[in-house]
Amino acid sequence: MGLIVRLLINAVVVYLVASFLPGVSVAGFGTALIVAVVLALLNTFVKPILQILSLPITILTLGLFLLVINILIIKLAAALVDGFYVDNWLIALIFSFIVSLVSSALGAAAED
Repeated sequence: MGLIVRLLINAVVVYLVASFLPGVSVAGFGTALIVAVVLALLNTFVKPILQILSLPITILTLGLFLLVINILIIKLAAALVDGFYVDNWLIALIFSFIVSLVSSALGAAAED
């Protein structure tokens, strides 16, 4: 049940962030739910592989390259999901920060 609640929280956050952040658009709540599922899958399977492959550059940049990986995950999700659009790399970075912060806060509040 926790997975379903977390996906619904992420879908609501994606939908709300897309409604006020210029450069991000989501066709509807159904699309936001699909985006939440795709982001969960990408973060589970693709992100660890990218982190391992980019370990040398991540060490050289003192971890800042992980931001590039977050941007790539958001842009890949936008490429995979019809109805989800992210304008540029900076917007993808801001979107990534906001979604992760708000989802973590709401997820922690939902567990209490």
